[in-house]
Amino acid sequence: MFTAELLKTSFPGILGQEAVKKQVSSALMTERHIIIVGPPGIGKTTLAKNIAKLLPAITVNDCDFNCDPKAPLCPRCIHAAHSGRHATKKISGEQRFIRIQGSPDLTAEDLLGDIDPIKALKFGPLSLEAFNPGKIFRANNGVLFFDEVNRCPEKLQNSLLQVLEEKKATLGSYEVDISANFIFIGTMNPEDSSTERISDVFGDRFDFIYMGYPESVEIEKAIILAKGKKLAEVSDKLLTLIAAFIHDLRDDANLQKKPSVRASLGLYERSQSNALLSGRKKVNLEDIEEAVISVLCHRIELKPSIKYLQTTSAFIKTSFQKFIEAAGEKKFDFGREASSSQKGDGL
Repeated sequence: MFTAELLKTSFPGILGQEAVKKQVSSALMTERHIIIVGPPGIGKTTLAKNIAKLLPAITVNDCDFNCDPKAPLCPRCIHAAHSGRHATKKISGEQRFIRIQGSPDLTAEDLLGDIDPIKALKFGPLSLEAFNPGKIFRANNGVLFFDEVNRCPEKLQNSLLQVLEEKKATLGSYEVDISANFIFIGTMNPEDSSTERISDVFGDRFDFIYMGYPESVEIEKAIILAKGKKLAEVSDKLLTLIAAFIHDLRDDANLQKKPSVRASLGLYERSQSNALLSGRKKVNLEDIEEAVISVLCHRIELKPSIKYLQTTSAFIKTSFQKFIEAAGEKKFDFGREASSSQKGDGL
């Protein structure tokens, strides 16, 4: 499905993360299932979507299983094969990207499928024609993306063991197996305390690939410029300030939960909004300062030894002021830029 030549030019939407991209490419070449492990907001979903874009367009039967016309697997297509009549369609890799959002209330029927009561009355309750396929069959010949896989209970994980190992599933009351050939890409946040344990037998079906925050301030700046909304002018100096401040916070020993790239994007966009609301087309330091509490307060968590001595908002405000002072000592001179802007030079 994936070749070395194809993968060498892949992942154009992912900035940095070269080691991760190589690991993903290596796993895909042998069609191994993977789980991308890392904190929220680092591009795990974007990476998975890039993989779907690599898949070439293919011609399949016009059914819910994406059946290969030469080797149909669903009852409808098998019946049509005998008569020699079946409509086909051409679908892209992105159309074969099926997403599942992990949650505690997800059921095996959501993944495998269930009986359609109307079809059951027509064909009989144990007829395969009455079966309504779940998402794993809709991902046949494509990518099944399971976001936050560790949010689903262990019982649900076990329902996927057969299809991951044998590329087929035995359906409830039926005495037949139905094939499902797909690449499984899961994601999980190991720091989330509201998740389920990944069972040993389930985890053994995967290669785990670990992904972290952007490696440098320059890469984070590039991500902000590529993904962020552009409403007002943000100087390179202030853009560096935003990216460097978030980067610096992630290394703070007092934090238990660290800010994601979405925090950088939030400061970038909200500072622009603040400037426009103040009647200016150019962002100044005060615009960023006004946004830090709103953008960051819920995105970080202080360690217990700190949170009982200082509120999160006070910690953010103090950290930002200290960072500005340190930046000023390094001759970034953000203070003078802010002062001149407040006098009207920001228009």
